Amino acid sequence: MKWHLTPFLAPFIVILCVESFGSSEKDKREISSSSKQQHAPEWQQLWYSNFEEFQKLTEPIFDNNTVSNMTVQLGSTAYLHCRVRNLGERTISWVRRRDWHILTFGLLTYTNDERFQMLHAEGSDDWTLQIKYVQKRDNGTYECQVSTGTGIMSHFVNLNIVVPEAFIIGAPTDHHVDLGSPIHLICVIEKSTQPPQYVFWYHNSKMINYDTSRGGITVETDPSPRTQSKLAILDATEADSGNYTCSAPNTLAASILVFVSEGDKMAAISRRKSSSGSAADVMLWFVVLPLITLTVR
Repeated sequence: MKWHLTPFLAPFIVILCVESFGSSEKDKREISSSSKQQHAPEWQQLWYSNFEEFQKLTEPIFDNNTVSNMTVQLGSTAYLHCRVRNLGERTISWVRRRDWHILTFGLLTYTNDERFQMLHAEGSDDWTLQIKYVQKRDNGTYECQVSTGTGIMSHFVNLNIVVPEAFIIGAPTDHHVDLGSPIHLICVIEKSTQPPQYVFWYHNSKMINYDTSRGGITVETDPSPRTQSKLAILDATEADSGNYTCSAPNTLAASILVFVSEGDKMAAISRRKSSSGSAADVMLWFVVLPLITLTVR
């Protein structure tokens, strides 16, 4: 037997179906609420609450453990990390706040300075800005940006560039050595985040670390956060007099003047200075002062 729906009965059947569906949904809502008037508002409130939570779960989130302040030594490589979860199809950008220059966008670099590069492993949350051979002008704040539906989210990294400094114990006072005695100089390097690989000693403009022609020269370096380098020269001669400089890569150098002479000669010079002072005193008391007195009278 085949049933035929006449145009006259169609509206009544639609109404019955709607009422049946409505009652079924109403029964489901009544499980969580006993008040018929509150069914719709509670359902809407529940829906929007879940939607907001879903939106929050899918928004990008910066890792709070990411370093925000970084100190790097002049000439070394800086790695500025930006870890973002739930990035999705969004893109990370690095901006230098000093001049608002966009350095990178995604994996692309937007600067002619080849020292800057984006490092990112596929599937990783870490978007690292690499700066090679950092210079003093690289000091400042860098911003990691990601654009969302509600605006721009940012993570800031403050980069501080330090310049190690060398100083020679006893400088800037001149260093006097007796002829034939050894020369001992100690150089200390401070403000270094990592010990220097090499410390060089110069006599005037010539490096003497490996001076085999002179001989009798030794350099001992103790790498540490406060590196010390000791220069020793045996049997000093007058030719060893001059300017001595301690230097390391990307470090402010230090210098000292060394004078090598015979002990008797130094004593004679001191005596001459002393006698010159005494003669001047005699001249003052017995010649100049009487003349001044006569003039006043």
